[in-house]
Amino acid sequence: MSVYVAMKRPPGKDDPARPKRSAYDKALGLLARREHSRKELKTKLRQGGYEGGEATDALERLGEQHYQDDDRFAEVLLRSRIAQGYGPLRLRVELKSHGLADARIRELLDAAEVDWVASAAAQLRRRYGGAGTADPAERTRRAQFLLRRGFAAATVRSVTHADVDEADDIS
Repeated sequence: MSVYVAMKRPPGKDDPARPKRSAYDKALGLLARREHSRKELKTKLRQGGYEGGEATDALERLGEQHYQDDDRFAEVLLRSRIAQGYGPLRLRVELKSHGLADARIRELLDAAEVDWVASAAAQLRRRYGGAGTADPAERTRRAQFLLRRGFAAATVRSVTHADVDEADDIS
């Protein structure tokens, strides 16, 4: 004879018996994982079903307590993307999508003091090796690669033409 005992499970995510977390607690949990922009947190809170006023109050409180700071978020994001080899145009668009002002984005990019030509050249070496090429189709492919990564056309031109000049020196 078998006896089954029903065990009570803790309430799950969607269980109505589980009390809903406050917008502040939800946002704090998100910030515990990684930095978020104010705009990004607001979007996530609204998607989570929190009313505009409650979300705004939570974000104000987090800002006052220095748990959420758009400047800190932007600096972390900028350092990360520069290390990944992205160019200034891509960084500008990404920071803008997080709700940062154009003037602040310019300040951050200027303060980063990145040699974009050297960064673009490093991306070419990483992707294609150290050998240059005189083949126009290959040069175009390399230029398109750098443009997709967000480097300015002038930077791409100078790097890809230097690539051709190096190949001429080898011959």
